[in-house]
Amino acid sequence: MENKGNVVTLETPVMRGEQEINTIEVIKPNSGALRGTRLADLAGSDVDALITVLPRITLPTLTKAECMNLDPADLISLAGKVIGFLSPKSDE
Repeated sequence: MENKGNVVTLETPVMRGEQEINTIEVIKPNSGALRGTRLADLAGSDVDALITVLPRITLPTLTKAECMNLDPADLISLAGKVIGFLSPKSDE
């Protein structure tokens, strides 16, 4: 079952050959998906850290090259989902 809360509609679709990708689902990362990055960098929306992690947690799976060519607005939207996964749940 798809969680609509983790789907980002891209302002600038990603072109993969003839295929146009308009939406990306961001999957909650496990510790292995975060390897090679600093959590503080991800929480701070560091572009290099995001480009490392996004190919591991997106459906369809974005390539590193596709991540590097994302519209900045789309990268910020995807970063917001990643940051949401890293934020502790409130006990309120």
